[in-house]
Parts: sequence; structure tokens; C-alpha cells
Amino acid sequence: MSITLDQATIASLAEHVENAELECREILKITDDYPNMTFADATAIQWEIRRRKLERGNKLVGLKMGLTSWAKMSQMGVEKPCYGFLMDYFSEADGAAIDWDQYIHPKVEAEIAFVTNKDLRGRSITVEEVLDATELVVPAVEIIDSRYKDFKFDLTSVMADNSSSRGFVVGSHAAGPGDFDWSTLGVVMEKNGKIVELGAGAAVLDHPAASVAMLADMLADVDEYIPAGTFVMTGGITAAVLVEKGDCINVRYQGLGNVGFSFV
Repeated sequence: MSITLDQATIASLAEHVENAELECREILKITDDYPNMTFADATAIQWEIRRRKLERGNKLVGLKMGLTSWAKMSQMGVEKPCYGFLMDYFSEADGAAIDWDQYIHPKVEAEIAFVTNKDLRGRSITVEEVLDATELVVPAVEIIDSRYKDFKFDLTSVMADNSSSRGFVVGSHAAGPGDFDWSTLGVVMEKNGKIVELGAGAAVLDHPAASVAMLADMLADVDEYIPAGTFVMTGGITAAVLVEKGDCINVRYQGLGNVGFSFV
């Protein structure tokens, strides 16, 4: 599907969506005004937001897949995954007290992240090829924060909104790609000491490495690839959990330790 919007409209929409993120305020989803917008249009808007941030001096620190679990696709009413980018100021420390006011309506989801040591280019990359190109696998929690009113969107509008990217926390443990069966790795999420979500790696497209392969495939659509040394978050293993100021989150990963933080 091709780009249908002109460059001036893409730039205007990118500014509109990014300003909502920077100013921590809701907007109506942009497909309300542009119902015929294509996924390619949305991708162009996301890349323009990325360009704006890089031009401003922010550093790109990773990539992410979104809506990769059957639970998340069902929760948000979309039919396929999307991707986004991670900037330096999105990163929060394990154990941190995070300022809740820098978000609009944050939700958290447990993820498995890969660090690559080889370029991943092109289409039809296999799980085995992803694992062969993986240096480390680490536990991570993403703090997503859609800019759209009531956290409601369609696939096209969320792609334009950098797939709801805003924050992430990486755990201190790491493992090699051959140390686990990543599809059956278990995860337990607790909020304020109570279990709120359970999941396993297979929830992410049957294997988290399949998410990395799909990212490479999607990037090929815009003549891009996953460079060696890239940190890639593979998408939520569970449905996302809404958090409020004062909430404490702890996520336990089978064989990979815990990731914990609070909102203040």
C-alpha cells in the first residue's frame, strides 16, 4: 500500500502527534480526520517524528515491536503488529521511582528484549537466523502511553503515534540465546504485591524471535534493516496493565530475575 498524503500533511501530522507526547496531553486519533490514511502514510509520519527527535539531539537507543501478542491484539482490537523506535529519554532505571506526571495514561507490559550482534536484513528471516544474530536476551518492561483519547486507536493511527512508545525499564540479568526455550519462558507481573498478569514467551507470535524477524520484514518495506548492536523489544507477553500514581510494579521472569519500579 502506497503513501497517499503529501509531505506537508505528513510533517504537520507528525508535529501534531509528537507535540501531544511532549506536552503529555490527549488528542483524537488522526484517522478520524483522515479516514483513508494508509499504513504507509502512518509509517511516514512515524519516521518524520523520529527525524524530528534526532534533529533535536535525542539519541536512538532501540527499536520495538507492538501488538505482537494475541492478548494485546484482542485487547486493542487490531489485526496485526506494528513497530516503533526508542529514544534515550524513554529509558528508566530498574528500581526507579518514575514520575507519573510525565505520562498521559500509562500502561505496563512485560517483554523479552534482544540485543543483536549481526545485521538482520530483508524478508523471510527465520527464528533460527534471529537467534544466530543475537548476542543477549534481557527482561524488560515497556511503559506504553498512547497519545489518543481513552487509549483507543486503530492500527494505522497507532503506527503514526510511534506505536504508543514512551518508556521502558531493562532488568539487570541477561542470558544467551541458547540458554532457554524462549517460547515457554514464564513471566509473572505483580502490581502492589498482587499478581495481575501471567504469560509465556510463546504469546509473542509463538516465539519472541519471530517478532524480531517480523520487524526486519516490516523495515524492508522502507528499505531499512536491523543493524548489529540493536536493542529490540519484542512486544508485550501479556495484556497491558493500567497504572496510577503510587503503584509499584514487579515482574518476575523465569531464569532472568526481576524488573521492578514504582510511579510517584
